[in-house]
Amino acid sequence: MKALSVIELAELYRMNRQSIYKRINKGDLSKNSDGKIDLSEAIRVFGEPSNKNSNVTTLQSTTVQKETEVDMLKQQVDILKKQLDLAHEREIFQREQLEAKDNQIEAIQRLLEAPKPNMTTFTDQKPEPEHDKLTTAEPKENPRIPVPEHIEPEQKKRGFLSRFFLPNG
Repeated sequence: MKALSVIELAELYRMNRQSIYKRINKGDLSKNSDGKIDLSEAIRVFGEPSNKNSNVTTLQSTTVQKETEVDMLKQQVDILKKQLDLAHEREIFQREQLEAKDNQIEAIQRLLEAPKPNMTTFTDQKPEPEHDKLTTAEPKENPRIPVPEHIEPEQKKRGFLSRFFLPNG
């Protein structure tokens, strides 16, 4: 059982210390070898302490408070775990989005680097054949200048006075 000091016993039974010492000196109450009094011995002499019920209630309420705190802490831990899981999911989603964008950028870069079939580039043009400069090179038509299909013949040039005196023609 629990051993109490004289001061603790006085507080428990709401008595003076002198009253407890009188009972010890009378021989009604005995001490242990360590100078403390067993609670069972005090109950035998003084009866159930009225304050004991309040101590039990205090202990129970303290226990309930601790259990409540533990429950609250468990709930907070659960909330934090859920938030951590959501953060991991967001991170995975962002990484997937980033990889998809990287793949799109690579595909666009490959398309930009690929030669177009209908377009000529400077590297696709064939060099002009060299000639020996003794003969004239064959004239090439410039593909950029369109040649009209119907060309009117130029009129014969006339002098100043012939413009006035000769008929048009």
